[in-house]
Amino acid sequence: MIELENVAYNYGGGDLLSDVTLKLAPGSFHFLTGPSGAGKTTFLKLCYGALVPTAGQASLFGQDVRGMDRDAVALARRRIGVVHQDCTFLDHLPIAENVALPLVVSGRDALKEQANLKDLLAWVGLSSRAQARPPELSGGERQRAALARAIIMSPDVILADEPTGNVDWEMSQRLLTLLVELNRMGKTVLVATHDLSLIRAAKTHVQARVLRIAQRRVQLAGADL
Repeated sequence: MIELENVAYNYGGGDLLSDVTLKLAPGSFHFLTGPSGAGKTTFLKLCYGALVPTAGQASLFGQDVRGMDRDAVALARRRIGVVHQDCTFLDHLPIAENVALPLVVSGRDALKEQANLKDLLAWVGLSSRAQARPPELSGGERQRAALARAIIMSPDVILADEPTGNVDWEMSQRLLTLLVELNRMGKTVLVATHDLSLIRAAKTHVQARVLRIAQRRVQLAGADL
């Protein structure tokens, strides 16, 4: 699905990541950890085609990113839902319309998707907040709305960048439960986080590989988490 082979990414005159090889198999669950500035966000961007490697090969669903034009990348990204670290919304639109924006951008009829949208908002616990504007939401509600928006197109892969970074432990557990449920539905999930407690809690519910960025490389973490 997503495959990196001997990938490097140069930033500011030096390699931020180098010699990275990883395959995200269908239905797998991965955590990516490492200190701030280690390159977790950059790694995720390489995984969904927002960045092109400076060396090595990145493939999305069997296609080399370097050979993909803008339309091909856009089509591939419809199969990848991304929850960004700092989720942004259009503040003048109610949250239901914000969540549905990917449908509008892709040309699908949002009106025909109303039932699915309603079910999705219920699944993330936001039915009662559907008409609220983004500034009215709490941090946890914003993160759940961001997750709903990321999966509205029913992607094959979900990439989440520090999705629990700005919420309390209880909400972190709730978000984690949603991600585990998505994985049990067959979705491939990759979560970047510095919260080792979250990873330990998750490993009791899902079979997850833990990756760590260290010395510009992505390595399989040991059992010392």
